[in-house]
Amino acid sequence: MNFEAVTWRKSSRSGGNGGECVELASAAGTIAIRDSKDAEGPALTMGRDEFAVLLAVLKR
Repeated sequence: MNFEAVTWRKSSRSGGNGGECVELASAAGTIAIRDSKDAEGPALTMGRDEFAVLLAVLKR
């Protein structure tokens, strides 16, 4: 999936220098996650249901 035309977002809790966080984008039912320090690098992609499970696990 091409995520070049989407808006990448990062947490409001991320560091001020922008180098200590991940960014998220959503398109066509797919969530993409990338390292903010390597915006041109690879992105991990998953469906919305898988992303919900990931968030639940991380919150525990």
